[in-house]
Amino acid sequence: MSSSREPDDGPKNHMSATTQSGTVLYEERQGVAVVTLNRPHVLNAFNSGLLTELRGALQRIADTDTVRAVVLAAAGRGFSAGADLNELPRDADSVERLLLQEFWPALDGIIRLPKPVIVALEGFASGIAAAFVAASDLVVMGQSAFVHLPFLDIGLVPDGGLCWLLAHRLGHQRAFECAADAQRLSAAECRSLGLANRVVEDGGALAEACSWASRLTLRSTRAVAGLKHALRQAMTGSIESIVALEARLQRANVEDSAFRDGVRAFLEKRSQRRSRD
Repeated sequence: MSSSREPDDGPKNHMSATTQSGTVLYEERQGVAVVTLNRPHVLNAFNSGLLTELRGALQRIADTDTVRAVVLAAAGRGFSAGADLNELPRDADSVERLLLQEFWPALDGIIRLPKPVIVALEGFASGIAAAFVAASDLVVMGQSAFVHLPFLDIGLVPDGGLCWLLAHRLGHQRAFECAADAQRLSAAECRSLGLANRVVEDGGALAEACSWASRLTLRSTRAVAGLKHALRQAMTGSIESIVALEARLQRANVEDSAFRDGVRAFLEKRSQRRSRD
């Protein structure tokens, strides 16, 4: 839940007109939903209102057949400073409920959404905001952006599933080092560690993420959903269970028109290459 109190200035994101106003903005762009955290006056710190609207946006995406990929971005000079400490409950029981009943449903909504979620990260993602980055499927960062893990600086442990996510992404020793030293990981370091997929010029993360999402919309919706589900399960399942899951997914895929169209196009291209040789 930790919040970075004085993150460095980062580049600003710019959004086109949205279809909704509030602490979360929502826009559909030809099969891509762009969801924007919109509390720039407090560095997009998470409070109950923001989490409620974010869960609502994710549910809207899950229920909308025309949306096939998601970009999660933020307004202002950073992705998020983490939990809003000004609105944090002061008693231990309420903090535990906040994590389990408000933060986790939003994070789980990203993890379980049967559509790819790409984070466009400019500026910084601090504290529990890093969990939203790590929970996504793909991450594009501006070259000056960073992920900050300041939990132990204020006597906390990483939360929002970050201990699990970091351990699986980095391994125990590297994850322990990053968290215990409250490290600030640059975009280049995040890419090297596997926490980011691409690093682009500052201010270009949103455009790159939207372009990538648009390409993903051309893939089979069923196959993309199956890939996300299988990879998530592979994090903890045995190879035997994953082989069985892949077989079940493949059984459904071969009955889909996308598979038949893809095979037909592949065979036509191969025939054309052979005729040219």
